[in-house]
Amino acid sequence: MNDHEPRQTPDWVEDAKAEISGMAKEGVHHPSTKPVLTGAAIGAVAGMILPVVSWPIGLAVGAGFAFYQRIRK
Repeated sequence: MNDHEPRQTPDWVEDAKAEISGMAKEGVHHPSTKPVLTGAAIGAVAGMILPVVSWPIGLAVGAGFAFYQRIRK
């Protein structure tokens, strides 16, 4: 399997649960927290700039995308 392709099995659900749990327990000390918060900030700014999208939607999409990038390995 290519390292740059998303997984085709439901293992990513378990990975996501483990990552969220780790982020909740360790807070800002977890390695995924900073990239996800950065993605949320970028998404919020993009949401403020784009006329159709509001900043909360941009924040959620940015955080979700950054989180996906972290767990897809």
